[in-house]
Amino acid sequence: MGLHEVKAEIPIARLEEVDDFLLELGAGNWSLHEDVTVRRAWLVGIFDGEREAQEEWSRLQALLPEGRTLAAETRPLPDRDWRDSYKAHFKASAFGPLHWVPVWERDSVRIPVGEKVLWLDPGLAFGTGNHETTRLCAERLVTVAAKGDLGVRVVDAGCGSGILALSAVLLGFSDVTGFDNDPEAIRVSHENAELNGLDGRARFVTGDLTTGLSGAPIGLLLANIQADVLMKYSGELLANVAPGGTLVLSGILARELDEVRATFHAKAPAWSSDGRILGEWSDLVLMHPRA
Repeated sequence: MGLHEVKAEIPIARLEEVDDFLLELGAGNWSLHEDVTVRRAWLVGIFDGEREAQEEWSRLQALLPEGRTLAAETRPLPDRDWRDSYKAHFKASAFGPLHWVPVWERDSVRIPVGEKVLWLDPGLAFGTGNHETTRLCAERLVTVAAKGDLGVRVVDAGCGSGILALSAVLLGFSDVTGFDNDPEAIRVSHENAELNGLDGRARFVTGDLTTGLSGAPIGLLLANIQADVLMKYSGELLANVAPGGTLVLSGILARELDEVRATFHAKAPAWSSDGRILGEWSDLVLMHPRA
């Protein structure tokens, strides 16, 4: 059974709306492709076989606003096309001393002396540094690292491509773990560690917000996960942060920030917090009081 692609053009004006919808839905097989030159955009899904492709398209059509007005094409997809299709949408980015760069641009990008670079090939795993949710988390990570307490345990919950965990290693943190409930994400994270000569410097394991948080108290816990999941597991996330530690939450739409903040403060009223908005997205940082 070969891979099949479903491709439907969407109005360019609805690009952000559909992007937000897919992230909230957790629809990992779907992605958005944009051609900025001709101002056109497409919704693209990759599936195991034509039948699954058609079934998943019908399901998504029923959930998407005005989905029934969209027409899709289905075609067999050579493996090489599938693996390379995401490359046009990943661009180099940076914050402070840290750069996130596609590995295929290694020969053309020059990194300033004294700054650090993470070469990435995310495949279909989430996490390039281009999306606002990842960037919000990464900026918080850089800020915490600048304070100099690099001996704390760092955990990246829902690690995707491994971008945050590996960034933590580059910034000097010595005890770093990333976990994801998708084995493909763990495979990609290991590959990205090898690309950067960081193999073995961060642990990557398959797990969820119950199993993945086991172990010693966490000094810096990063969770770039959709808001409803964060709220559902708020107790588990809070319980695993060490006194004096920091919990960084992202994957939160700006309109959801107040609800997420209220949920976490109801369970941890003594914790201080800070939230920021970037585009349509936000983060929430909670600081555990020292004992």
